[in-house]
Amino acid sequence: MLNSLWLSHFTATSVIGRGLEPTHDALRQQRGGLAPCAFETVDLSTFVGEVAGVDSVQLPAHLADFDCRNNRLALLGLHQDGFSAAVESAIARHGRRRVGVLLGTSTSGILQTEQAYRRRDPATGALPDDFNYRTTHNTYSVADFVRSAFNLEGPAVVVSTACSSSATVFASAARMIAAGLIDAAIVGGVDSLCLTTLYGFNSLELLSSEPCRPYDADRNGLSIGEAAAFVLLERPADSLDADDVLLLGAGESSDAHHMSSPHPEGLGAHMAMVAALKAAGLQADDIDYINLHGTATPSNDAAEGQAVAALFGNQVPCSSTKGATGHTLGAAGGLEAVISALALQQGFLPGGLNTRNVDPGIPIQYLTANQQRAPRRVLSNSFGFGGTNCSLILGRAA
Repeated sequence: MLNSLWLSHFTATSVIGRGLEPTHDALRQQRGGLAPCAFETVDLSTFVGEVAGVDSVQLPAHLADFDCRNNRLALLGLHQDGFSAAVESAIARHGRRRVGVLLGTSTSGILQTEQAYRRRDPATGALPDDFNYRTTHNTYSVADFVRSAFNLEGPAVVVSTACSSSATVFASAARMIAAGLIDAAIVGGVDSLCLTTLYGFNSLELLSSEPCRPYDADRNGLSIGEAAAFVLLERPADSLDADDVLLLGAGESSDAHHMSSPHPEGLGAHMAMVAALKAAGLQADDIDYINLHGTATPSNDAAEGQAVAALFGNQVPCSSTKGATGHTLGAAGGLEAVISALALQQGFLPGGLNTRNVDPGIPIQYLTANQQRAPRRVLSNSFGFGGTNCSLILGRAA
């Protein structure tokens, strides 16, 4: 059983808002941010969740080697909701060697490489001298950047398990804290738009030509978004407020069914949810809301829905918030953990956007409108390519 950990501070930046207040307001108003793709040189008929202003973010001079879209988005996220100050406070309490950095991403700063290829030497094909793979494209770049930004000396790890990446880091950090390696961890994820992602998903015929419609009977694909989500994870304080949020359990599985398709019966999803309940010491009927992975692809929603129905029936309200934010890939688990924490603190269940006719073949209680209910415990699902699955259970301290 997992010892509960405290989400002592958290923040999220996505297309629906920079920070908690605008994110909460957008969810309350059921206002999405998806728009026709006008990103970079991409020529695709699809909708994306692009965060405005990322390109104008300036990294400090001593961090200039890390300059890329992904790290600019990370810095933008770190500056919201007093998160950087909260980290500095944690460093003062625990020490620089006792605060870890565990982040998820899928493509990291690959856009920097895509742009560098356009500037290759016409004679030799050499990449430009100012291109630095290690501090930009490299998957580890974002953890290295955050670690350097706070001058930390503890463990720093990037998990890249596709779309479960920034949920899995919660479980990894919990194990590090339980082992006594660290006392606190910056967890979450950052993933930014790039050409590889957009054209790659288009080649798989998974992109929707309209804002994605999770769990809709006529859903036809996903919408790609980008986000930076951060959580400061610590052991619970001696006294907690009633609306403080705890990580109660985490469950992971790897069914390795297929490179890109989920197990048709949702085997890995079911295993992850069962493991999360066991880690939290809870039963299925203890869960008040499920934030679904819900990508809006026909096979993904059907597989997840089958797994949820097998475990929870149709008694637990569910929704996917990707209709508002788009699928933020390696940042999705962190973003949706923060959204789940907001639901717990603010006392509401977010309805899924764009879904007009819930698929009658998926027997779950899917919300298309907000419910004014105060959940006590929330389960958040994140499932990735290759059958990598992670479910988190969050709860109010009360």
